[in-house]
Amino acid sequence: MLKKVKIALIQQSFKSSKQETVQKTVNMIEKASKEGAQLILLQELHQDRYFCINEDEANFEKADDFEKDIIFWSNVAKKNGVVLVTSLFEKRAVGIYHNTAVVFEKDGKIAGKYRKMHIPDDPGFYEKFYFTPGDLGFEPIQTSVGKLGVLICWDQWFPEAARLMALRGADILIYPTAIGWFDEDSRVEKEKQLDAWINVQKGHAIANALPLVAINRVGKELDDKKQINGINFWGDSFVVGPQGEMIKQASEDKEEVMLFDINFNENKEIRKIWPFFRDRRVDSYTNLNKIFIDN
Repeated sequence: MLKKVKIALIQQSFKSSKQETVQKTVNMIEKASKEGAQLILLQELHQDRYFCINEDEANFEKADDFEKDIIFWSNVAKKNGVVLVTSLFEKRAVGIYHNTAVVFEKDGKIAGKYRKMHIPDDPGFYEKFYFTPGDLGFEPIQTSVGKLGVLICWDQWFPEAARLMALRGADILIYPTAIGWFDEDSRVEKEKQLDAWINVQKGHAIANALPLVAINRVGKELDDKKQINGINFWGDSFVVGPQGEMIKQASEDKEEVMLFDINFNENKEIRKIWPFFRDRRVDSYTNLNKIFIDN
């Protein structure tokens, strides 16, 4: 495993079509590769608009090209010689669809995939209509640049997911994301939401002594019929170190290719002085497998 890895996250807005959006992404990947990136991370459902803003059966057709999408991004990873973390709409069978992160090795081969486990159902985020919860568990994906703990968006709020990735040897936590504000939210409320989003993930990094990267969308998106105000995706993609220190943070309203270096050996050094894993009382956590402790 490499001691130091140059990573690029791509924060991007949706263009007028899948084709145009994908081409923009490819251009940004090429830029990152030329600047030395070994690992490139894309945001949640990066090929198209965030269609979960509304419920529409026609949107299931977006998953019909899943196998073609696999081939396409495999070629992109191989052409640029990078490990690439994508986020795709997977059609497993009619009626069974997943929000899936597919990781490609630098030779284009599939290193592994993760199917989103925690599925939200809120106004503007109607993901339970589209996605079946994942069934691959919380398993890090081994690549030439390290063992990647890939999770997706809503997973960000659940410490159990991050912990299980860490316990299985992840070198880094990675969250492709689509989160934003609504027009009716006040500035104070917006600041609270953004701070909560960043701080909960800092906690995952600290508790597990792992660097963490969140890659968010940016720009305003409407539903396909333009019947609601839509979501202002708040960008602010960021990377923190294993002690929760902010290494780099993107803007809230611009597309960016953000490059940074991570030394995975630092994780081991931090765990020597903050031995959280040693002091876990696993004998006393049995009730964590309950939805609520009411007896």
